[in-house]
Amino acid sequence: MSSVKEESIQLIQSLPDTVTWDDILYEMYVKMKIKKGMQDFEEGRTYSHEEVMKRFGI
Repeated sequence: MSSVKEESIQLIQSLPDTVTWDDILYEMYVKMKIKKGMQDFEEGRTYSHEEVMKRFGI
């Protein structure tokens, strides 16, 4: 497994040379959220569509 530092370096190197600080921060944020969501899924911390609809009263 890669360290956060290594993953960050790979992510930044994959971006174009014209990247802005905002672009870098956005890409890192999205990557972090996707990884967190995948971890939640793997550990069973999810809700079905029906459960979500019920919770929101829809």
